[in-house]
Order: sequence, then structure tokens, then C-alpha cells
Amino acid sequence: MRTDIDRKLRDFLGAKTAKTFADVLEIETVGELLRHYPRRYLKKGELTPFDELEVGDQATVNGRVKKVTARSLDSKVEIRPDEVHKFRKRRTITKVVVTDGRNDLEAAFFNQPWLLTKLTPGTSALFWGEVTMFRTTMQLKNPGTEILDEEDLTEAEIERRARPFRPLYPATAKLPTATIERSVKIVLDSLDERLDDPIPDLILRNEKLLGLREALQLVHLPDTEKDIHDAQQRFRFEEALVMQTILAQRRAVTDALNAVPRPRVEGRLLDEFDQRLPFQLTEGQAEVGEEIFADLARPHPMHRLLQGEVGSGKTVVALRAMLSVVDNGGQAALLAPTEVLAVQHHKTLTKMLGDLAEQGMLGGAEHATKIGLLTGSLNAAGRRTAMLDAASGSAGIVVGTHALLEDKVQFADLGLVVVDEQHRFGVEQRAALSAKSGDNTPHVLVMTATPIPRTVAMTVFGDLAVSTLTQLPAGRSPIQSSVVPAKEKPEWLQRAWNRVREEVGKGHQVYVVCPRIGDDVKNAGDEEGEFAAGEEEQAGGKKQQARPPISVMQVAEALGEILHDLRVDILHGRLPADEKDAVMSRFAAGEIDVLIATTVIEVGVDVPNASTMVIMDADRFGISQLHQLRGRVGRGKVPGLCLLVTDLWPGSRSYGRLDAVASTTDGFELSRIDLETRREGDVLGVAQSGRRTSLKLLSVLRDEDIILAARHVANSIVSVNAELTEYPVLRSVVRSALESETTEYLEKT
Repeated sequence: MRTDIDRKLRDFLGAKTAKTFADVLEIETVGELLRHYPRRYLKKGELTPFDELEVGDQATVNGRVKKVTARSLDSKVEIRPDEVHKFRKRRTITKVVVTDGRNDLEAAFFNQPWLLTKLTPGTSALFWGEVTMFRTTMQLKNPGTEILDEEDLTEAEIERRARPFRPLYPATAKLPTATIERSVKIVLDSLDERLDDPIPDLILRNEKLLGLREALQLVHLPDTEKDIHDAQQRFRFEEALVMQTILAQRRAVTDALNAVPRPRVEGRLLDEFDQRLPFQLTEGQAEVGEEIFADLARPHPMHRLLQGEVGSGKTVVALRAMLSVVDNGGQAALLAPTEVLAVQHHKTLTKMLGDLAEQGMLGGAEHATKIGLLTGSLNAAGRRTAMLDAASGSAGIVVGTHALLEDKVQFADLGLVVVDEQHRFGVEQRAALSAKSGDNTPHVLVMTATPIPRTVAMTVFGDLAVSTLTQLPAGRSPIQSSVVPAKEKPEWLQRAWNRVREEVGKGHQVYVVCPRIGDDVKNAGDEEGEFAAGEEEQAGGKKQQARPPISVMQVAEALGEILHDLRVDILHGRLPADEKDAVMSRFAAGEIDVLIATTVIEVGVDVPNASTMVIMDADRFGISQLHQLRGRVGRGKVPGLCLLVTDLWPGSRSYGRLDAVASTTDGFELSRIDLETRREGDVLGVAQSGRRTSLKLLSVLRDEDIILAARHVANSIVSVNAELTEYPVLRSVVRSALESETTEYLEKT
């Protein structure tokens, strides 16, 4: 029977089972089922003895049920076996104690009350999951189970259980792994021996990859570990090839667009600026500058990502690019994510250029330009002036927020768009700004201070050329970081506040950062920290209900007594824009000693006099965010100090993250550690949206060699035929990926 891989599952499994797959896992076709790969495999006879289990292991054990209980999570009542049917649609927990005759192991199953009648005492069963420890009892986290001593097994079931490797699938109570395994076997037995393969035959041979039909058979029904490895390698390459082909097509589209070349012009504004620089460019700044100048000289738009640590000198690199465009008679727009940062950029650029930014003014330099500022809070007169300067071309550089995207804002000759903090702007917003350049596409330079590992840059930002600044300019002060375990050693927290007082006594200023604004726990998720109220991790993997994250208001009230004689103020995202600007301006002017704030200061103004940062509930922030925050201090002549305050006890995983931040100031190393602790969907930016990532076996953190190989192949294919007309199956798979929501993360580029 010849089978189209796009046919509906109901043709093979029946309407009832097919509906369950559609409702529970959103799987409706043969292809979707066969791409629901096993998450791991159980090797026959390879079970872990109870006394060899270690916390953190993914283990499968064979034991007999010693005790089983179930209760309702709503009414707290115990459930009797004859009452199970009453609780099928309610929240329940079924606890099973398993024994190997010498040691016990606990497993808790949520919303599966029927297990009370299946896993009766004495029943032999397999149990699998992550090993954790609660007090002195070993447990399985997110467990799965299969009863071994069932009677009346069919021949097919006996054959299935006798296989050398048993696949364990991502499953649910309504659709257990055994049902998925049986369904996959039925579908595989119906497939034709040859299937249309999205990977062309020549590439399969060159890369030594399995064909689609064989790979599907071996990934689901392997006989050896080599079968598993070879099948997974093939599908990892396929996922990488589809993604890299999409990105290669986007690069081809960009390369085909027209842009006005803006080559470096000698003897004008850029040269004069370089001659006046009070410092020498780092080797990296000079190198990246030449890459950008080469891009600007082409008749096709530059599309480049510039990444570098806070303080690595990205602004100077971007300004030199903007001056090159101005020297060619064009304009540059710098788009910032917040009004505070836009004002900061305007002040910084104006200060760096001096009289080179005073075109038409008394004392302005010969080749001077004008720097405009356009934000939402400008008064009517200021807004009219800024818009006129942009439309007439008298402002060579225009700095602004989303206000630059408005239809009525026009440019005379927009040649370069610089986007700061790339992750805060979508592709549509950048496209709106690019559209203001008329028939020619402007060059685009996007910047981020969040270090991005190479594999992630190739995946998430794969249609941009990537430049990286790793050196810090000379004179940047070191930052010392320490973890303050406030619950274990409360005297350390008191010492932290004493240190704050000492720093202010030396004439310096201090940030105190909190994950939440106020006391309204219900709105905690809308606030500016990464995590709201939830579970708090303790040593050994134990979880307990955490208190709500500490807020700016709580800390301000407490410090009102402790630091009563100091000038203390607050800053958070709910303040009106003019009030936020006023607070930051006073802090920058040295009129505030201690600023208690949320992460709104993560991309705030540059205050060289700020020497110390205290981050409250530091475990509520991600590693990269902590690194970004502490980059706000140590920007002057005195060393910086960052104190990471936590209620966690040493030994927990989250405490270990804080130790990692305290141990190094290498942002790229911290970024790698941070991403290794995240799920792939988090890395790709789809986890928070609830959408599924299209990467099922490929890891953008682990599979660099595969991604590089796929990138090379995709470039070769697209360079010959960007429409993929010679590869209709690959074209169809690429089109499906583009039409689905699973590649929305690519739109971040």
C-alpha cells in the first residue's frame, strides 16, 4: 500500500485514536506522528539498581509496588479505588512507593487517578523519570510507568516488549508512550519503501546520511545504539538544513535589493572625528569598523549584527558608520528601545562630536552636521523642529524611539538605520523605518549588549553578518561580584548596607535593583523582573512555595530607616516618562545617593560615579540579565562592586547560577552557561509565546558542526537557485516551515 506522508492519521489508526492525537499532541498526519521522535530509549536488561541511582540522573527502574495512595488536590480527600471514576476530570495526585526488596523509591503522578487501580501493591512495573531527593527519600520527577505483569497480551504486544530498544516518547496521561509506540508501528508497517526525501540524494551521499524511509524506521524501532545515532544525525541535519535554507534565502533577497553605496570619503567629517578621538580604537573596534565600511561601499544593503559587552565601545563603532553615511550626503537614524536610552545616546553622540555636531551654529566646525532627537514626550515645537530637520536633511543623524516609526516622520535621504538592543524590536518595526528611504533600501546595523554564542547567532540571527567586540577599552574599571546568602548569613546583608553607606561616604552612588515594583502579587508577572512568585529551589532539588519577589516599594520602606540620612529615590517602569527622565537626570547629576529601581536601568544612562549595585532576590533574574545589570557600575575610575542577594541556601541549582555570575565577568562564558540551563524553545525565543519550536532533535548549543555543514549546503543550493525549483521536496518543507508559527523566532531577525 503506497502511503502519502501527508495523509491523515485516521486512515490508519481509526477516528477515535486519531482524534486523541489531534486533541492531545496536535498531531493529525502520518508525517507529524513520525516526526514525534522518542525522547530516549530503554535498553532491554539495562535497568539501574535502586542503590546506584544518583540525583539528576534520567533513570529507568524495575520494581514492585509497595504502596499506592491517591487524593484530590481540590478537596484534599483520599480517593478509594471504587471512587476513581468520580475524579477523572479533577486535579489529583497518586503517590506510589516502589521497592526492589532492599530500597524504596517514590513516584508522584498528577491527574492520573486510574493508576490507583492498576498499580496495586505487588504489581511489577517499569518506572522512569529524573531522580531527585526529598529529605532522605529518593523520588522520580515527571515519572512514567508501564506495567509488566499484565495478562492476555497480544502477540504484537509481546513482540513490542521483546525489542532490544524500547522508545520512550513525550507523552501524556491520555496518550501514554505505549500507545504512541503501537501507533507508530502501525503507520511504519504501511509506509512505502521509498519516500520523497527533502534532502537531495547527492547531499545524502556527500554527508553520509540515511535516507528518509530508513531513518524513520531506525529512529523509532532501533536494534542497536548505532541505529539510534545514525537516524538522529540525519534528522538533526535535516532540521538544520531547512532553517539554514530559509536564512540563506533571506540573505539572497537582501543581497538583491538596491542600496546607495556610502564609501568612506577622505578629508571630511569621519576623518576629522577620528583625528580628535581622545583615545585609540581597540583592535576589535578598528577591525569591525573596516567590515562595516566595506559593507557600506556596496550597492546592496548592509545587514549586520554588532554584538559586544556593555562598555565594549559599540557606540563609537556605530557613530563612525553614521559619519561615513553623512559624508556621502545621506542620513542615519539611531533607534533606541526607551526614551531614557534615546536621550542618553543623543547626549553621548553630541558630546563625542563636540563642534562637529554644531552645523549652522556659531563656532561649528567646517564639516559639521546636526544631531536630531525625536521622542514621544517632546513638546509640539520641539517635535516640529526635529521632524523638519529630518525631512529637510539638515540633521545628518536622528536619534529616537518608536516615534521615528510614525508615518508622518520623513527623511530626505535615509542611508543607515542603527538599531540598539536588537531583541527589543521586531522585523516589522525595522521595516517601517527602512521604508522611509524611498526606492533604495537603507543599510542596517543592529546592536546588542547580550553576548550570543556562535551557534545561536548562526540560527536566530542567521541572515545577518555578525561582528563581535570582545575587548574592553583601556581604563575600564574591574567589577567584583559576591553572593550574599541573606537567609543563611543575615549579618552579610547588614554588611552590604554598611558597604552602601561607605561607598556614598566616598562620594560614590549606588543602585539597588528589585524584581518587582509594588506589593500586588497578582500583577507580578507583568513587572520587570524575569520571575514572579512561584516555587523556590532549595538544596538537593527540593522545591517549596516561595514568598513573592521583593519589590521596590518594600525595599524603599526598609531602607528609609537604614539609610535615613542619605538621598534615596525610586525608579520603575510605571512612572510617567517625564518623571523617569527627571529621576535618571538627578541620579546622573549626583543629586541622588541610592537609586532603588527595577530592571528599567538595564539599558539606562551612563553614570560613571555609580560604583556599587545591590541586586535583591538575584535568583529571580537570568544569568545574562544579571551580567547586563552589573555592567551599569564600574564605568568610571573606581572599581565596581555587585552584591547578589538571595534567600536560597548554597547547594541549589539556582544558587549555582549566582556563583557562576560572581566567578567571571566574561559575558560570552556566562551566556553559554545561561543557555545551557534553558530549554531550546527559550533559546529560540518561542517558549514564552507557547508556540512549539520546529527543532526537535537539533540543539543550537550542542550541534555546531551540523549547523555549519547545513549552512554550507544551504548556501550552495540557494546560490544556484534561490527558488529551489530543482529540489521540490525541500522547497515544500521550507514553505511549510515558513507558513507555520513554529518559525516565528526567525522573525526576530
